[in-house]
Amino acid sequence: METDVLVVGAGPTGLALGVDLARRGVTALVLERARTLFPGSRGKGLQPRTMEVFDDLGVLGAIRAAGGPYPVGMIWQDGRRAGEHRMFEPVAPSEEAPYDEPWMVPQWRTQEILRARLEELGGRVAFGRELAGLTQDADGIRAVLACGETVTARYAVAADGGRSTVRRLLGIGMTGETLDPHPTLVADVRISGLDRENWHLFPPRGPGDGFLAICPLAGTEDFQLVAEFPDGSAPDLSPEGLRKVVAARSHLAPEALTQVSWASDFRPRAALADRFRSGRVFLAGDAAHVHSPAGGQGLNTSVQDAYNLGWKLGAVLRDGAGADLLDSYEAERRPVAADMLGLSTSVHRGETRRGGATRQLSLGYPASPLTRETRTHPGPLRAGERAPDGRVDGVRLFDGFRGPHWTLLALGGAEAPRLGTRIGVVRGPAPAAYGPGLFLVRPDGYVGWAGGTAAGLADYLAPLGLR
Repeated sequence: METDVLVVGAGPTGLALGVDLARRGVTALVLERARTLFPGSRGKGLQPRTMEVFDDLGVLGAIRAAGGPYPVGMIWQDGRRAGEHRMFEPVAPSEEAPYDEPWMVPQWRTQEILRARLEELGGRVAFGRELAGLTQDADGIRAVLACGETVTARYAVAADGGRSTVRRLLGIGMTGETLDPHPTLVADVRISGLDRENWHLFPPRGPGDGFLAICPLAGTEDFQLVAEFPDGSAPDLSPEGLRKVVAARSHLAPEALTQVSWASDFRPRAALADRFRSGRVFLAGDAAHVHSPAGGQGLNTSVQDAYNLGWKLGAVLRDGAGADLLDSYEAERRPVAADMLGLSTSVHRGETRRGGATRQLSLGYPASPLTRETRTHPGPLRAGERAPDGRVDGVRLFDGFRGPHWTLLALGGAEAPRLGTRIGVVRGPAPAAYGPGLFLVRPDGYVGWAGGTAAGLADYLAPLGLR
């Protein structure tokens, strides 16, 4: 079996990458060891920056319809409501950042939506295919599956989770720490006796006890149940075991929990792969970085790994860009992943509130080899930063950016040069978030090049396969 790109793992990372490659005309095969998509809610929070990514990938409408905003936390004590707890610092939407707050969608539903989009674009997931071996040379990679099949590809991407088989086969180490030695239980359940307008929080009743949190999962009839076990005991994942936890830590009777559709336990940790690339193989998502779930950074950072890598693989495989463009993937994403690991760890330890930083709108690549700022006195937006939304002569910028192309903004009277058909051009007055000038927006929504005139733009475009 032959393909351009072999993607190992059909989680949010692998599926998002498959979607991005498919819309660029790149043939990708997504392998999944399991026979179905992941069944649980685990990564349920989509940050505003990820909503922007999903807008571009063509799944935002389905994501919006499948989820909802986070409910207000309600603290319970002795069977009575003791007060509200706001999980996130409120931020009002703006024209520059239209998605203002995290959006709750259970991970299993996000994956279903991404898979449907992948298949709509002609891609597919091969289920029940376990990777057994991987070799590479100057021309490509060769993967051997446990069933005896072989797959050859130009490149491969490890999107197979924190216990990545690909990472192990490559011999890439992972450096990190266990943030909490105590196991935490997480489960998707049906439960009665609690409203769906609140995230129900039950603090520990005494020393040695653990907390219980029961959150209604938007767009479903389920709740996500999370319980910590500070005594180090192994959680009982059976329905009866979960009923005992609910009865011991809340005012609810055991029979209030009527159904368990998925349950797991884990120990929160933070870890970063020593490298994100080995030759023709790239690490993305949990295979490259493992987060505490606090702050909702893991899935979101992972999807943006895919979004960063997808356009670069497409440029090399379809647009004639030099292969050294792929060096920028690790240069850009590993520092971001390290920063996000620090943030999620700080939220986990209660040192940082979920707020502006967790929305990931301020992330950028100012030190990237792909960033070129040619102005002596830049305005409010610099090369390397996220390109905000806005309107230019009645055209919404995110509508102009949507798709696999680059976009040149000629704002405030700046003169745009003649460009190829793979670069869209928007001309008009300068929104306040931009200021006047020329801004070349990458396919992933970041400003790659900025200038007062077009001097130097052609030299920037040439290595990218754009002239």
